[in-house]
Amino acid sequence: QVQLVESGGGLVQAGGSLRLSCAASGRTFNTYTTGWFRQAPGKEREFVAAVRWSGDTYYRDSVKGRFTISRDNAENTVYLQMNSLKPEDTAVYSCAASRSSARALGVPNNYDYWGQGTQVTVSS
Repeated sequence: QVQLVESGGGLVQAGGSLRLSCAASGRTFNTYTTGWFRQAPGKEREFVAAVRWSGDTYYRDSVKGRFTISRDNAENTVYLQMNSLKPEDTAVYSCAASRSSARALGVPNNYDYWGQGTQVTVSS
């Protein structure tokens, strides 16, 4: 069993930065694919970024060049550094972990464990 706890959300002005953290329990977490998703009010949950156990990273087009996902295996933590934030980035951000590296990264149902989410609000 893996438990995920997000932190680092908050209110920031457009153009600002935030770093989200996803701390995980479980000795096998380092072998999991970990992703960040977000959901704005009235919208579907959408994929933001993911990192495989190998270190390979993937991003949705709208955050490429602004967001960076990384993992610290020693700390069992995955980070999402968000720079040049825009009002349209406002959402609840959740991290998720998948036991399988073969599943499609952008599909929420392919993840086995979820955190509770952290609110990110970007003011214009």
